[in-house]
Amino acid sequence: MSDDHKPHDSAPADTRRDAPFKDVKSTPVYGADGPKGRRTKSKDGGGNETLEFVKTIVFALLIAFVLRVVLFQPFTIPSASMEPNLYEGDYIVVSKWSYGYSKHSIPFSPPLFEGRIMAKEPKRGDVVVFKLPRDNNTDYIKRLIGLPGDRVQMINNVLHINGAPVRDVVVSRGDAANMFGMPVVKMRETLPGGKTITVQDFGPGNDLDDTPVFEVPAGHYFMMGDNRDNSIDSRVDESQGVGLVPSENLIGKAEIILFSWQPGASLWNPVSWFQKIRPSRFFTVLD
Repeated sequence: MSDDHKPHDSAPADTRRDAPFKDVKSTPVYGADGPKGRRTKSKDGGGNETLEFVKTIVFALLIAFVLRVVLFQPFTIPSASMEPNLYEGDYIVVSKWSYGYSKHSIPFSPPLFEGRIMAKEPKRGDVVVFKLPRDNNTDYIKRLIGLPGDRVQMINNVLHINGAPVRDVVVSRGDAANMFGMPVVKMRETLPGGKTITVQDFGPGNDLDDTPVFEVPAGHYFMMGDNRDNSIDSRVDESQGVGLVPSENLIGKAEIILFSWQPGASLWNPVSWFQKIRPSRFFTVLD
């Protein structure tokens, strides 16, 4: 994923087939024509083993591919745009069946068909992974705020949906600061429909705290980061930000944080695996 890119699969164990049984009186240890009892090598034994090994690998890769396309896909969070719910270094799992399937459900987005098949309507408040509309290639992760037909606007740092302010309650104020020393405020917002989410920002007066009204057309969605003042999302025009996201671009719903490491952990430095690990975030179900 990018500001939210990119915002990784496993294979089954070896499944060696049972050899067919034969009705024989005995199974000789040495070939009858082997000189002086030396073991006779099978002419095609090595070839059969190699073929079985190749078939096992092919089947394993095929199963992994099907699981990735139809059921689950892993992603790593690369930025802070979804704090305080997702942190850089979180390794999440996305359900692919939640919204049906489009060409973007398949690696490299081959143009096999248009639109979505087995389509299901996403819900307001879902954490969604999608393809960035301006390139249809980069993976982004945001929270779905506006549904088709909605009017969304920020007024003096308060989210408004269809002309009504979204009720929020301050959870904490000033117990942390951003990289510029500005206090971080955490709030609980209750979205239309009753879903409650935790968001954070740096207080009023920032670039995206006042916006025009965004009208969400049919077949599109309005996305926002939970880290409101540190997120390039649907509040920013598609040419520089996310813009409105077409239904076809949805990949799936973020379901769970599987593992998590602090920034700086490296695959090539095993020591960092233990120094940077965040076990308290393992297996965290996402709201």
